[in-house]
Amino acid sequence: MIVKKYIYIVLLCCLCACKKDKVVATKAKEQKVTNHPNLILTAQGVKNIKAQLGTIPLFDKTLEDVKQEVNAEISKGIAVPIPKDFSGGYTHEQHKKNFLILQKAGVLYQILDDEKYAVYVRDMFLEYAKLYPTLPLHPQERSYARGKLFWQCLNDSNWLVYASQAYDCIYNWLSKEERDHLEKDLFIPFANFISEENPQFFNRVHNHSTWGNVAVGMIALVMDNDELLQKALYGLKTDSIAANLKDDDGGFIKNKNQKVGFLANLDEPFSPDGYYTEGPYYQRYAMYPFLIFAQALENKKPELKIFEHKNAVLTKAVEALINLTDKDGEFYTINDAQKGMSYFSRELVTAVDIAYHYGGNKPELLSIAKKQNKVNLDDTGLAVALGLKNKLEKPFIKKSVTLTDGPNGKQGGITVLRNKNLEVIFKYTAQGLSHGHYDKLSFFMFNNGSEVIQDYGLARFVNIEQKGGGNYLKENTTWAKQTIAHNTIVQNQTSHFNGEYSVGSKNHSNQYLFNISEKIKVVSAKENNAYSGTELHRTLALISDTTFIQEPFVLDIFNVSGTSPNKYDLPFYYQGQIMQTNLNYNQQNTLKTLGTKNGYQHLFVEALADAPKDNLKFNWMHNNVFYTLTSATQATDKIIFARIGANDPEYNLRRDPTLIIRKNNTKNALYVNAIEAHGSYSPVSEFSINAYSSIAKIETVLNSKNYSAIRITNNNKQSKLFIICNTNSDKNATHTISVNNKEFNWVGQYIFN
Repeated sequence: MIVKKYIYIVLLCCLCACKKDKVVATKAKEQKVTNHPNLILTAQGVKNIKAQLGTIPLFDKTLEDVKQEVNAEISKGIAVPIPKDFSGGYTHEQHKKNFLILQKAGVLYQILDDEKYAVYVRDMFLEYAKLYPTLPLHPQERSYARGKLFWQCLNDSNWLVYASQAYDCIYNWLSKEERDHLEKDLFIPFANFISEENPQFFNRVHNHSTWGNVAVGMIALVMDNDELLQKALYGLKTDSIAANLKDDDGGFIKNKNQKVGFLANLDEPFSPDGYYTEGPYYQRYAMYPFLIFAQALENKKPELKIFEHKNAVLTKAVEALINLTDKDGEFYTINDAQKGMSYFSRELVTAVDIAYHYGGNKPELLSIAKKQNKVNLDDTGLAVALGLKNKLEKPFIKKSVTLTDGPNGKQGGITVLRNKNLEVIFKYTAQGLSHGHYDKLSFFMFNNGSEVIQDYGLARFVNIEQKGGGNYLKENTTWAKQTIAHNTIVQNQTSHFNGEYSVGSKNHSNQYLFNISEKIKVVSAKENNAYSGTELHRTLALISDTTFIQEPFVLDIFNVSGTSPNKYDLPFYYQGQIMQTNLNYNQQNTLKTLGTKNGYQHLFVEALADAPKDNLKFNWMHNNVFYTLTSATQATDKIIFARIGANDPEYNLRRDPTLIIRKNNTKNALYVNAIEAHGSYSPVSEFSINAYSSIAKIETVLNSKNYSAIRITNNNKQSKLFIICNTNSDKNATHTISVNNKEFNWVGQYIFN
């Protein structure tokens, strides 16, 4: 009896083995025909990775980290909840986690040959294939394009971009019946929902539609579905979108003669320098779909030469993004942007690796990858890991730079002036689509990675459910986008372009000059459309002359030319604690708002003062460094100490301070300011060093239509003169003017002498 049972078991095992061999043979045959994976991972790439495993430290470390993360999720089991929450809520975060883990599990299956990862991906896909056909639109109704898994189609597209990569990784492991089922009940309906059923989301130029185009394009490449691929690349042929339809942020969805699809989104928002018109925060977000789809197209459709498109704009864009970070790698808060986002994000890990692999193996990018301390688990990550292993990296040195805006680079731009630890960011761009702010000629300043004069950024707590479901708050419109929230001129307490997107989106500032040398770095720009009949011209100079003033300082000249008397406000959103001023100010016993609209309703007035007749001196400390603002003022000017937070019952806004210089009933105004970073304080030794300004006086000695001349005097009574020509920015132009009976001659746009 025992012998018969043993023979039975042996026969059963043989039958199972034969069946398994048959399945493996079938799958091997399919592998040969379809050659998956072929999007991000490639069959050859997998072989190369396997051959190097154990000898490439950063790749091996990343692989182990991902393995532990995915194993932990597998042990929890599969959760595919019925959608109901906004960002930050359980269902939102679970579906988000799912698509990230799906992609990683698929990669692990390919690299480690462990079927448990393929089983996990398949089983989760089967759960989604059960759920998806039953789903109505998401129950939260806030978005102009509601999703099904998430409250907006944007997040649905995120899901499909990542899930497509997982599907590609297990494509050959699945049976044909399983693939047919998943494509019929999940992937094709998903792609059609994003595109055909939501043309207002899919057929536009915006980071939203980029994600949508790429989601459809990625799944199309896996399935070899040319119809879907054409939609992804060129958009829908017809869409019936109303001409005046707007998105949730007030931006128009359709413009006259606008091209659509992935290639249009590659052409229009990027300038030739790689600057993305929505600003670095959203450029970081959009770079993932842009680059991951480009990598897939390079692998499957090399004839498109996508990395050569628009003079290699995609790899330029990665370097542009790195140049728009502070010392610590955090992106400057231009337009809608959350403080703290940096090149350590998962999107920038992907971007740096792809840019290195497809952009000429620039060793400077390796130094960024080394700081990121992780790589993509694909061909690009392997290239980076090998480059680091072979010690090929060079430092990425961020210098003063100008990045143009607009598809042809003719819609203003962004300039970063750098000297030692000081960074001055000057914005004179186009509107920036619906994520743009009304802040022409605004600036902000960093010292040693610390924001000293700040840009507020966005009014949103991203993915924090307690704050509006993690979405944009109403204060983003009533405060963060308004001009008074930024360090630039406000006329008659009204925002630039009256805060109207339809007007702002048609206009941009223009660079007047950008010139840098060792001692002085200067940028200047003009804005003639923010206010009817008023011309704005701002010049920022970062000056380093140790024989005059020991530390670099900023000279800020803001010229306003009007056709009628106006009230002008220039705020400085300083960070830190006031140390000393030369003002006789009156603190307000009762806090009142500075105004009733255009952002003024969110400012409490804390103190008021008449300006000194010559110079305002404002000294403060931030992160144990002293700063001084010296401003050439008149006795008729008013100084306002204000603080953000009025009309904010839910505490959605930070309670940050500002100092505002107001000029009343003025036709033409000139603001001249110098900002110094100087000295330090040690809370350990309790010593302060160099706590006072080195500038004794700043004054305007000439201001005409053609020239402005500013004298700066230091504490040793030494003086320097900065003269700029306001009407001729030719670097070769010759100038001769007389200032206080002294003649000055020079060639170029300005002189500092």
